[in-house]
Parts: sequence; structure tokens; C-alpha cells
Amino acid sequence: MSEQHNLAGTPQPIEVAAVLVFRHGQLLISRRRAQDHLGGLWEFPGGKREHAETFEQCLRRELHEELGVCVEVGALIESITHDYPGKRVHLRFFRCRLAAGEPEPRPLGCAAVAWVSLAELARYDFPAADARLLERVKSDHGLWAD
Repeated sequence: MSEQHNLAGTPQPIEVAAVLVFRHGQLLISRRRAQDHLGGLWEFPGGKREHAETFEQCLRRELHEELGVCVEVGALIESITHDYPGKRVHLRFFRCRLAAGEPEPRPLGCAAVAWVSLAELARYDFPAADARLLERVKSDHGLWAD
């Protein structure tokens, strides 16, 4: 598929939806597969929005595909645009909950999943695009409340 550009000749941003799922003082994160872009880094679960798909629909699809769980999509927490060499990503982070009765998330479309505490979060390496959100997550203790 060819890359779309705007009138200024810069690539159109790749739209990505990701979740912040907190449970019992821990945050759900997943590890990118080694062969994927930015492989081996940890991230907030989610993925690329498909054409004509809402961000909420994207989250439900991605979490089912990647982790085998259904989520209830909540409020938009942060919207970030980040430039990588040759591409721009526009990320929207939503607070979500695992739907009632859901099994534990498992790594179906990622290398690993983990529930981490605020104190443990600094031990994990994330993509540069997540830096601003990580700072907010570390400083806004209200996000960690169930």
C-alpha cells in the first residue's frame, strides 16, 4: 500500500488507539514482538485504526486480537502526535476497563503482557512517542485509583 501524503508532501499521520487499564494499583502493559517496528519495547496495548473505524472500535478489536480480552472504553486521557524518521503517529490514549468476567490478558499478538505498579514502571523501556504520557501516568496518582 502506498503511503498517503498531505498537500505539503509530508506523510499523513498513522492513527493509533491505546489503552490505560488500571487494576488494583497496577497498569497493564504489553511488549512488542521482536520483528515489529520498535520490537522489544513495552507499550500501552492497542494498535492502528483502520479506515472507517472509530477509535473505540479500534481498541475493542485490537485488545481482542492482541490480548484475547474485551474492554469497556472510557475517557480519552491524552492525545499525542510524534514524529519518527519517515513517519508520524497520532496516538490517542483511553482509560479502559476489562469487561466483567474477562480472563487474564494473554500475549496473542504481542511478546508478553505485564501488570506493573507505579514503582516498577521505570524498569520498562517504552517508545519515544509514549514519553509525555508516561510522565503524566507517573505524576497523576489519581489515574491509579480503581
